[in-house]
Amino acid sequence: MLYTDFKGEKISKLGFGTMRMPQVKAADGSDVEDIAHIERMVDIAIKGGVNYFDTAWPYHDGRSETIIGDALRKYPRSTWFLADKYPGHQQLEEYHPEEIFEEQLRKCGVDYFDFYLMHNVCENSIGVYLDPRWALLDYFLEQKKSGRIRHLGFSCHGEVDCLRRFLDSPWGKHMEFCQIQLNYVDWELQHAKEKVQLLGERGIPVWVMEPQRGGLLSKHSAELAFRWLMEIPGVATVLSGMSSEEQMRQNIDTFSSFRLLTYDERRSIEEYSDTVFSRVPCTACRYCTEGCPQHLDIPALINACNQLRIPGMAFTPVMFLESLKAEQMPDACIGCGNCTHICPQHIDIPSVMEELADRYSKSVKWSDICRERNKIAKEQKAK
Repeated sequence: MLYTDFKGEKISKLGFGTMRMPQVKAADGSDVEDIAHIERMVDIAIKGGVNYFDTAWPYHDGRSETIIGDALRKYPRSTWFLADKYPGHQQLEEYHPEEIFEEQLRKCGVDYFDFYLMHNVCENSIGVYLDPRWALLDYFLEQKKSGRIRHLGFSCHGEVDCLRRFLDSPWGKHMEFCQIQLNYVDWELQHAKEKVQLLGERGIPVWVMEPQRGGLLSKHSAELAFRWLMEIPGVATVLSGMSSEEQMRQNIDTFSSFRLLTYDERRSIEEYSDTVFSRVPCTACRYCTEGCPQHLDIPALINACNQLRIPGMAFTPVMFLESLKAEQMPDACIGCGNCTHICPQHIDIPSVMEELADRYSKSVKWSDICRERNKIAKEQKAK
């Protein structure tokens, strides 16, 4: 297993993300976690040198923390690192970090978290994290001071400007690592390249999530997607949401050595990336915005449309769209065509806005997911 030296500690280059643990059908037809299977995967991981395990409050409807905590308990606490997250991205009326944090420690069966993240800092949630009413930074700095958090960081699905705003806030000087969605499709599509550069300038190492983009890239080659990531400067660890013993073994083998991609392998990646989806060829020159009577951020909306064209993994562009005001949404386009006449790429922008509005209307909304999760959490608390 390859390792990264992080502040004197060896962190495995491959981390086990527990958002997509294997499930089986229960007697009533519902999906339940395959505990025996998960425990075997943890055994294989530990034996193969994996020592980083990542969970979060909402994963598997709140069951992930308990399951991974139980599976790790038979191994000495000093042999593995556990990461958890504060769900400030969930839409609530009030935020009480002490209640969540204490419950997370209890569910995981630990006295401290090696790594603790502010979950999903994005356009929709950054206001929560920066709101002085909730005093989130003060609370978590106190937990770090007391030793119940060893390393403090955050995950981010927001755009570059959102990431920069968070780093420029009082949080910035306390963040030791940042977890972003990074893969060879999102290198340009979600501006991951600029995010890596920004984090590098701030001296913040990168934790990678969605390296296979929800499994999409594994249809071509999971190994090549992982090896592509290994060549990115600043990448400390790569989280994989593995759901089988076979995936665990294969990924451990991939991360057992470092091999540069060959010319043919790079060509293969580029060709697959080009065929994954039909991309609107926007270069973000912004000529179109100058004459837009609705003052729409057309390049940003086109980028959201490009993301929604890819099968699965739609929550990032949806969260971005949900953060906009009604007058900033694609259906605010009046179809005047001023933008198309000036576009150097000759893009029929009104048609793209119409397509985006339609795709968004058919997408699962983050606000709906939050409401459902809050409902489940209240039901579990009542029990």
